[in-house]
Amino acid sequence: MVDLSTTYLSLKLKSPLVVSASPLSRDVDGICRLEEAGASAIVLYSLFEEQLRQEEVDLEYHLNQGTESFAESLTYFPQPSEFHTGPEGYLNHIRKARSSVGVPIIASLNGSTMGGWTKFAAEIQRAGAHAIECNIYSIPTDPLQSSEQVERTYVDIVRAVKSAVTIPVAVKLSPFFSNMANMAHRLDAAGADALVLFNRFYQPDIDLDELEIRPNVLLSTPQTLRLPLTWIGILFGRIKASLAATGGVHGAQDVIKLLMVGANVTMTCSALMRHGVNHLRHIEREMREWMEEHEYESVAQMQGSMSQIRCPDPGAFERAQYMRAVKGMQHVHMAGWR
Repeated sequence: MVDLSTTYLSLKLKSPLVVSASPLSRDVDGICRLEEAGASAIVLYSLFEEQLRQEEVDLEYHLNQGTESFAESLTYFPQPSEFHTGPEGYLNHIRKARSSVGVPIIASLNGSTMGGWTKFAAEIQRAGAHAIECNIYSIPTDPLQSSEQVERTYVDIVRAVKSAVTIPVAVKLSPFFSNMANMAHRLDAAGADALVLFNRFYQPDIDLDELEIRPNVLLSTPQTLRLPLTWIGILFGRIKASLAATGGVHGAQDVIKLLMVGANVTMTCSALMRHGVNHLRHIEREMREWMEEHEYESVAQMQGSMSQIRCPDPGAFERAQYMRAVKGMQHVHMAGWR
């Protein structure tokens, strides 16, 4: 019997199959179904920075109702109906989830700026979350804002959350940095217990009938795997933080590839929304079959076996793969003209 256990955020997990933040965790029944299907840990849907700001504005309004201190700018905040639940509801959800399942519950805080919202992490810890995933989703649009300012905000947010809690903190971030390796090193030095690679930029679409900009959420495809595969392979062994892969994890082979480059866990969502939560059973069964066939006794034996830790210059390694890929395409193109 192969050993699928792994360690992530100092948590001993029965397998590397973690469910990422999604609507699948919006109710306790759904969380229980995920555990039954084989999830080793569950990241709850995100609580947004804007929700916490809205609560503060609502409190200010009620404290000053009837005075001239109420600002019209309140109308610019997201309406509560746009979110699944508010801050207190989120804390209750953590408590219920913690008492209903035996797998670790990881709360998700989603924000982009420095502010008091990071202090809510302490409330999340008191509610019983085993860890916090800090999803820093920021698309800089100010042409006068330097890359150093953008990166410093990420580091400051991590430090603020870490100072508020004693439970582990993972950082989910995008790949849009001039030097991803340096950013990973800085977040590691700031105390991040894990890096989750990567969140996705949900580009909007345009409704040509209504002439409105609309959100357009597309589920990931297996091709999305290449980006986390590349960076986890580069970072493995070079930082202390655990590494989690998210995006493009649809089958057992995806999980195996990511483990081989150094991932501690792999997170999936789109595949479960497309095929149902029992797809987790299918992934686990095929993982076991592949490992037995290839004589791997454990995830620990496999982890990092295909990473770039033994390559003194990962940049040169990536450059070589790029050249091989381009030359391969040239050969295909020339063969088509023969």
